[in-house]
Amino acid sequence: MPRKKEATESMIDILADFKDKKKIDRTTLVGVLEESFRNVLAKMFGSDENFDVIVNPDKGDLEIYRNRTVVNNDEVTDPNKEISLDEAHKIDSDYEVGEDVSEPIDFAKFGRRAILTLRQTLASKVLELEHDALYNKYKDRVGEIVSGEVYQIWKNETLVIDDEGNEMYLPKGEQIPRDFFHKGDTLRAVVDHVDNTNNNPKIYLSRTAPEFLIRMLEGEVPEIADGLITIKKAVRIPGERAKVAVESYDERIDPVGACVGVRGSRIHGIVRELRGENIDVINYTPNEQLMIQRALAPAQISNIKLNPEEHRAEVFLKQDQVSLAIGKNGMNIKLAGWLTGYTIDVYREVADTPKEEDVYLDEFNDVIDQWVIDALKGIGLNTAKSVLRAPREMLIEKADLEESTVDEVLRILNAEFED
Repeated sequence: MPRKKEATESMIDILADFKDKKKIDRTTLVGVLEESFRNVLAKMFGSDENFDVIVNPDKGDLEIYRNRTVVNNDEVTDPNKEISLDEAHKIDSDYEVGEDVSEPIDFAKFGRRAILTLRQTLASKVLELEHDALYNKYKDRVGEIVSGEVYQIWKNETLVIDDEGNEMYLPKGEQIPRDFFHKGDTLRAVVDHVDNTNNNPKIYLSRTAPEFLIRMLEGEVPEIADGLITIKKAVRIPGERAKVAVESYDERIDPVGACVGVRGSRIHGIVRELRGENIDVINYTPNEQLMIQRALAPAQISNIKLNPEEHRAEVFLKQDQVSLAIGKNGMNIKLAGWLTGYTIDVYREVADTPKEEDVYLDEFNDVIDQWVIDALKGIGLNTAKSVLRAPREMLIEKADLEESTVDEVLRILNAEFED
């Protein structure tokens, strides 16, 4: 009797262990419990085809019925699927040969070994289901920001726990150089990838990926979330500097101003999260030459020669602009190259610049009035060739100049480039 009681308690414990599994939906859990019972029954009786298993995880109980066909006393060939007439009459005296007998089975009577096998089978299947649920949850969240609590810090990675107790890993190489965490800190990062080797998912995070910066901008700038501004591309040297190209679909919205915010209100929080990383927000343009010029800001470009086939750009600058284009430790030119997709080569202008090269308008202030030059520069035309390429009507209208004045300017500039 004590053994039966102990076995019964074990059954109750098994069902109690699995009825509160929060990560597995009820239908799936019932299916797993039923399949596990059937596996044990098949091992014990050779087949589970003639068993009905009814699981009720809410109540923590189950019912098992074995169905057998009544045969004559000397004709039983399969005791699992057939029952003799005499045995059937012990259940109910009305049974006759050929009828089906359904009798309840007390699984607890099968002993401790059967219950131990059931527990192990259940634990294995539930663990497999939990792994599947974890993988499916995070494989679709790659590139999204998640937050968690720092649980343990090792030399090469940091263990982070999400709000459901799932483990996530932040490798050292995916941390910003000035990152420093303590146990219990709240950490934000993007899901970089999910490794599911041997159906054992491991979630890896990143704080250095460009997507981390992009997702934070989306969270801080409502116009991006609303689709009025698009982030075309973002590149980073983590913790040092980043460049982001943005475009507005509403001409009334300044995409750069919207991202930065009044006095930097929107960008400051992101800079703090990125440990002081300087963020250059650039107005995107499909004009590759202009895009390179903007990407190299704050340097003033004199001339650019593009080789689109090889994605190379030769950039010519005045002596005092070269260091600005290259930037500290070469970061500015490196980021500009990543942003535009061009390999950028920087050249210093020499004093005897060939006539076919462009010339700044300011160099003509001895023959063109400075106020005329300033008017042309005010509409974005800083060099002689940019003025010559502009339509005459545009110069008159946008620069607000007299026709005779525009014609005189064009004559002087054309003379500069005549052979």
